[in-house]
Amino acid sequence: MAERQARAVPRPSLEHARHVDGFLAHLAVERGLARNSLEAYARDLARFVTHLERSGVHEPATLRPEHLRRFAEKLADEGLGPASRTRTLVAVRRFVRHLLALGVLERDPAEGLLSPRKTQRLPRVLQATETEALLASAAGEDGPLGLRDRAMLEVLYGAGLRVTELISLPLAGLDRRAGCLRVRGKGGRERIVPLGEPALTALETWLAEGRPQFARAAKRPSDAVFLSRRGTSMTRQNFFVRLRLLAQRVGMARERVSPHVLRHSFATDLLEGGADLRAVQAMLGHADLTTTQIYTHVSNKRLRETVDRHHPRGARRPGGRSRTP
Repeated sequence: MAERQARAVPRPSLEHARHVDGFLAHLAVERGLARNSLEAYARDLARFVTHLERSGVHEPATLRPEHLRRFAEKLADEGLGPASRTRTLVAVRRFVRHLLALGVLERDPAEGLLSPRKTQRLPRVLQATETEALLASAAGEDGPLGLRDRAMLEVLYGAGLRVTELISLPLAGLDRRAGCLRVRGKGGRERIVPLGEPALTALETWLAEGRPQFARAAKRPSDAVFLSRRGTSMTRQNFFVRLRLLAQRVGMARERVSPHVLRHSFATDLLEGGADLRAVQAMLGHADLTTTQIYTHVSNKRLRETVDRHHPRGARRPGGRSRTP
C-alpha cells in the first residue's frame, strides 16, 4: 500500500527542482531569509510543483494562468484556511517573479490571481496580573532552575523577544553596563533592545548563582546565556514545557500561554503605556510598521473592555447599555 502511494506522487522534473533550488538559494543569500522562512517556502513550493507534475506541467517555461488558478482552487478544496492559502500563494508569486527575472517566463501567469480573503485575528495577550502571576510562579521555585526560569520570563516579557532569539542569546549579546541586549532576529538582522530593572536583576542573579551550576554539567562549554540542567543551550521545546508548567501552577489554562503570547503582551502593554509605535516596531524587530500596528487594535480593544467593566455607564455595569443586539 505504501509503495503504491509513493508511486502515486510524481517526482519533480529536473527543471522544476533546479529552479526551485535556485530560488531558495537566492532567498537565503541575497535576501537573508531565516531558516524557518526558507523551510516554509520549500514546503509551499513542493506542494505547487507536485500539483504541476500531476497536471502534466514538467517545464516552468510552460506555466500558464490556468495552472495557478487550478492550484489555488485545489488549496481551497483541500480545506486549507485563508491564511495558509495566502502564504502558499505568496511563495508561488515570488517564485514566478524569480522565473520572470531569469527570462524563463515571458509573461506573468500569476497576474490577476486573487488571494483568499482572511479575517485579521488579534493576537492573544495576557492581563498584567496574569503576567505577574507567571513571574511569581517562577520566582517561587528554589535553586538554579527557578533562577533560570525567572530570568527567561523576565527577559522574554521585558524585551519582547521571539523564543528563538531568547534561547540563542549569547553571553556576548548582553551589555550589562548599558542595560541592553544585542539580538539577532529574522534574516540575521540585529537590533538593540533595552531591559528594565527587574529583567536585569533576574539576569544578574541567574548568571552569578544559577548558570555556573548548570555549566559544570556540560561536556563542552556553551556561550548561551540560558542553559539546560545538562549544561547545553535551551531548546524551544524545553522552554515551552517549562512555561506551560508555570501557567498550570497558577491556575491558567495551558493553551492560553506561549512565548509568543508574552511577546504580544509586551507590545500591547508598551502601547497602552504611551510608547511610540515606531519605538515598539524597533524593539520587536518588525521590518514593516503595518505588522506592529495590529497591537494598536489590541490596545483599543482592551481599553474598551476596561470602560465596559469599570465606567458607570459601561456595558457591563448596572444601568449601562449592552451592545449585544
